[in-house]
Amino acid sequence: MRRLPQILAVFLLFVMGISARAADVIDRIVATVNGHVILESDWDDAVRFEALVEGRTLNQVTEQERGHALDRLIDQELLREQAQGSDTAAPPAEEVHARIREVQKQHAIGEASVWQATLARYGFEAKQFEAFITRDLAMLRQVEARIRPTVQIAPQTIESYYRDTFLPQLHKLGSQDVPLAEVSGKIREILTQQKVNELFSSWLQTLRSESKISGPSVPSSPPAAGGQGQ
Repeated sequence: MRRLPQILAVFLLFVMGISARAADVIDRIVATVNGHVILESDWDDAVRFEALVEGRTLNQVTEQERGHALDRLIDQELLREQAQGSDTAAPPAEEVHARIREVQKQHAIGEASVWQATLARYGFEAKQFEAFITRDLAMLRQVEARIRPTVQIAPQTIESYYRDTFLPQLHKLGSQDVPLAEVSGKIREILTQQKVNELFSSWLQTLRSESKISGPSVPSSPPAAGGQGQ
C-alpha cells in the first residue's frame, strides 16, 4: 500500500505524456503573425476549402500548394489586423449564396443531397463552408474599398490597351473590329482590376515587411477530412 502513491504518480505522468503527444499530433502551431497563432487545423481547413472551391480532389493537392495555402492564411491574418475598427460592410447573403452556387456549378452539383455529401467529403458542414465564403468576400470588399478609389486610368492608357491588346485579340479570334467607344468601359474595368491587384500585392509585401512572422513548417501528412477527394 505504501507504494500506491508512487505508482499512481508514474501512471499520471504516463497518461499526461500520452495526452501531450496526442495534442501535438492533433494540432500544433505552424506559424505566428504578430503574436497570433495559425494552427495546423487552420491550415488543413484552408487547404480543403481551396481544393473544394477550385474543384480539385484532396489527393491532387501538392506540398507546394499546401505552402501557398499557408501563405494566404498569413496574408488573411495581416488583412484581419488591418480591418479592425473599419466600417467595411459585410457581404450580403445573396452575394454569399451566389458564390456558393458558382462552386456547386463547378462541381456540376444540382441536388442538395449531393452537395451535402460533397461538403462532407471535404470535411465541412454547410454553415462552416458558408462562413469561409463570407470571410473571403468580406476581405475582397475590404481590399476593394481601400485600393480601388486610389486607381485612376488615363484615356491614353485605355486607347493603348485597345490598340495593342484588345484589337489583336479580336483579330486572333477572327472577329471584326469593335469601336473604342463601345468597349472603353470594359477596358477601363480590366485595367482598374489589374492595377488593384498590383497595388494589393505591393500592400501585402509592405505589411509582411512591417510584421513579425514566424514559420511555416510543412507537415508530411495530407489534410485530414471525411475522405480523399471525389
